[in-house]
Amino acid sequence: MHRAQTERIILHVDMDSFFASVEVRENTALTGQPVVVGADPKNGRGRGVVCTCSYEARGYGIRSAMPISEAYVRCPEAVYLPVNHALYCQVSAEIMDAIRPFADIFAQVSVDEAYCDISSCGSYTAAEALGTEIKNIVKSHHGITCSVGIGPNKTIAKIASDFQKPDGMTIIRPNNTTSFLSPLPVRKIPGIGKKAEERLASLGITTAGDLAKADPGLLRTKLGKWGFVMHARANGIDDTPVADRGERKSIGKERTFPKDVTDAQYICQTLTSLTAEVCRRLRKDGRRCSTVTVKIRYRGFITRTKASSFSHATDRDDQIEQTAQSLILPFLTTTPVRLIGISVSGLERTGDGQMTLDAFSENSG
Repeated sequence: MHRAQTERIILHVDMDSFFASVEVRENTALTGQPVVVGADPKNGRGRGVVCTCSYEARGYGIRSAMPISEAYVRCPEAVYLPVNHALYCQVSAEIMDAIRPFADIFAQVSVDEAYCDISSCGSYTAAEALGTEIKNIVKSHHGITCSVGIGPNKTIAKIASDFQKPDGMTIIRPNNTTSFLSPLPVRKIPGIGKKAEERLASLGITTAGDLAKADPGLLRTKLGKWGFVMHARANGIDDTPVADRGERKSIGKERTFPKDVTDAQYICQTLTSLTAEVCRRLRKDGRRCSTVTVKIRYRGFITRTKASSFSHATDRDDQIEQTAQSLILPFLTTTPVRLIGISVSGLERTGDGQMTLDAFSENSG
């Protein structure tokens, strides 16, 4: 009995196609239509990428991070909408506030997903009831759907939440982890990206089951120390605790130009605008920064960055602006520029205000 009471049970909740779902909630006329949230496609000539899209749009092969021009070719009749940052953060805050009380320990990890340690519920039967209640609250009170995964650790819970999307719930008990993981592609394991997938495939490792049986020493050779972590996860082992995400490490903003540009004055003016937005968010979060970093991407996707640090942390627009401009100027040549960006890091608190959800909003959905 004691073991059942202390058994670790983790729940992962993930909103379904969050940005697009919120847009459909706000405008029900979009229900059932392919909705794409991201850059302006400009009749197939747009720059930038898809942030997220509805499941109807996914039926056309559209995916997050796809160039918006390709999305338009696949489905020109889709509804293309700009990212409404403020709205998504507001809805996220409301949903997370509703979920938080269900958890012994709650950790929001992005604008649309969170982990809940619910071990005190005592059993997977009770965990299922709790997951059902969370799903019902999100749907009835907030007008969108979410998917829930429940398992003995964070890895299993996260994979499970993606298993029956959208609006699904998958429960994996400890004695079922091996049979659940084994047939899955290695890419389903959190932390394995395209490059790691290709390296593993070269070794004949394509499923989690293959990875679980692989020689850990060989994995260390191919993937470094991360290979041991992936081997453990493929075997259903993950002792990482659910913990608050902690303070945001940086705040940044980027802009992709509609056309590659060489006009230095225009680039600097754009950087001024981006810097003002970053400074606004910095002060909204009640922070100062000690380091400024600029990024520039040229035609051909060649990217350069440069940083500079202050002797004392600051939130002053003029100091941050002057530093950003001095960093970007040496990069401005005759080579056409595709993108510029600025970020500030080395953050410290200026007061006791609570961290805002801006921290979770970049590149999500």
